[in-house]
Amino acid sequence: MTDYGRYRDLFEILIATFSKFYNSSENLDIDEVIVSFKGRVIFKQYIPKIHKHFGSKIFKLCDSTVYMYDLKVYLGKDSQRMAQRVTATHATVTELTRKIEGCGHKLYMDNFFSSPEFFDDLVKKQIYCCGTIRPNRKGMQQDLRLKTTKLKRGDICIRTRADLTSVLWWDKRDVRMLTNIHCSPVKGNFCSEGGKAIKLHIVMDYNHHMGYVDKGDRITNSYSISPRTFK
Repeated sequence: MTDYGRYRDLFEILIATFSKFYNSSENLDIDEVIVSFKGRVIFKQYIPKIHKHFGSKIFKLCDSTVYMYDLKVYLGKDSQRMAQRVTATHATVTELTRKIEGCGHKLYMDNFFSSPEFFDDLVKKQIYCCGTIRPNRKGMQQDLRLKTTKLKRGDICIRTRADLTSVLWWDKRDVRMLTNIHCSPVKGNFCSEGGKAIKLHIVMDYNHHMGYVDKGDRITNSYSISPRTFK
């Protein structure tokens, strides 16, 4: 039995309690965090790009009050889901949002999770999404790739399909957004008299709501109780 398996029952009780006695706000944020841990567990991750190199990867669903509504520990690749041709990110978010289906929540995420196919799947469950998007995601329009699209600062390129809107906006670098929450912005150049790009409403809304998980992680780090131990 793995270390996680021994505490699975307690973990499941805590997760059920988090959502049982609390009604989340309309806007939710999903993101991943690394819980620092240097012990021996089979699902420990090594991520060199962050300051916590070793630890357990956890996916969290938080609302505007920074309350952790649901979470999931990453235990490695799931062979059963791979056989069903379901991506790991798709399966993770689907599991985390199973308790808010049909409630009309708004979910914000970064480009690690978002994709047109995934947004279409969630909107059928009355979960509306907004997030940044990678240009090489399956279903993204070819003409929105940076190599084929030359934009000046403040320029915007928009593509719509039903209620799904893809936006390419150029500031100091390219910013790609995917949303089915906001109305499609007007085409044109969004620049001030000083030559600075004016942020779109979609970008400002995303910046406002994205970060609940990170804020909660900073709060929990203030109460760290990890003691020094002998090997």
